[in-house]
Amino acid sequence: MGSMKLRSTIHYGFFSIIPKFFHHHLQCRGIVKVRLKWVKNRSLDHIIDTETDLKAVCLLKDAIKRSSGGFLASNSIANWQKLLGLTIPVLRFMRRYPTLFDEFPHPKYPSLPCFRLTDTALMLHSQEESIHQTNEPDTVERLCKVLMMMKTRMVPLQSLSPLKWDLGLPDDYHKTLIPKYPDHFRVIKASNGLPCLKLGEWREEFAVSALQESNERGDGGEYREFKRGKSALAFPMSFPRGYGAQKKVKAWMEEFQKLPYISPYEDSRQIDPNSELMEKRVVGVLHEFLSLTIHKKTKRNYLRSLSEELNLPYKFTRTFTRYPGIFYLSLKCKTTTVAIKEGYRRGKLATPHPIARIREKYNYVMRTGLLYRGKGMNMMPKEDVLLDVAENTTEQEESAEEEPDIDDECNKGEISEEDLDSDED
Repeated sequence: MGSMKLRSTIHYGFFSIIPKFFHHHLQCRGIVKVRLKWVKNRSLDHIIDTETDLKAVCLLKDAIKRSSGGFLASNSIANWQKLLGLTIPVLRFMRRYPTLFDEFPHPKYPSLPCFRLTDTALMLHSQEESIHQTNEPDTVERLCKVLMMMKTRMVPLQSLSPLKWDLGLPDDYHKTLIPKYPDHFRVIKASNGLPCLKLGEWREEFAVSALQESNERGDGGEYREFKRGKSALAFPMSFPRGYGAQKKVKAWMEEFQKLPYISPYEDSRQIDPNSELMEKRVVGVLHEFLSLTIHKKTKRNYLRSLSEELNLPYKFTRTFTRYPGIFYLSLKCKTTTVAIKEGYRRGKLATPHPIARIREKYNYVMRTGLLYRGKGMNMMPKEDVLLDVAENTTEQEESAEEEPDIDDECNKGEISEEDLDSDED
């Protein structure tokens, strides 16, 4: 491998690793990489498709709550289609879900359709606010971790705003959450004049990645060796069918896993940007960022807006297709979404956050709205909204779930370089 510029001692939160640990990796030959074809994952694509509509519903709900009159006129939301990630007009979309959006004529202009929240939607919103309050310490930690991963420990608010839903932030977090924690966060103006959210002070107790935490919760042996600088941490992998058994792929991944794990909370500017060690560090940063999201996925362009602060290479998107055992890249819904595969099990989130659970209730009400559309709102008992979502899961959904290795040969294909590097999302 090429030479690397490393500090005499590299600190990893609670421990340090001396360069002798890297000596073998510096002297050995470069890892032979294998070009893998992209494989479509129907299960994850279905989740992304469903949650695109769910996110749009939640954003429209928040917009109605923010409005001074408690409703939105159809002409004010007509050009929101792309913003919401929808493939159909917003008016048509809202009419799909009468259990959440109540349509009525404008008080002054009867021909102008307007939408307000139904009692069911207001009940769900109240539950959601309660969950945000209960889980506020977790939200503060998650937001601190995002800032701690940045080179300057700050993020432009315009880059953070699209990530509100993915990171589980309250809609008005900049007004309700940030002012409550002046030791954690500060809003400042950057040199370019843009308002930014800056980390108040470094919190060592937060500088532990999801991969480190999962290893610490395991048998602990590998993690203890890792803290002493004698072992690397391996990423969980779930390959598409047939890939994991290929000798070249196995050899490549075994060598990759042996490379030192670089904490995403460490300054990586001293590492050779063209080294394999830096590539593993990039995998670690993307893995950690996606682990911090509620649904273990986000849009590629949201990451791109933070790529400089995260010290990611210009063409970092190729990392997702280069490591299909760790990540999945989807082109569903006319956008590019990236996810970590370990976040899902049998078509569902492996460990759903309370915010994800309340969103599942919205999803249940959405499905019910489609079912009872045109038959009257009274068809759905409000008590259903208070039930655990698990009780509302149908057998049909269970049968549609797919195993982690669900992909078959007919779904293999190539994602073009234009798809990977395009700014269109």
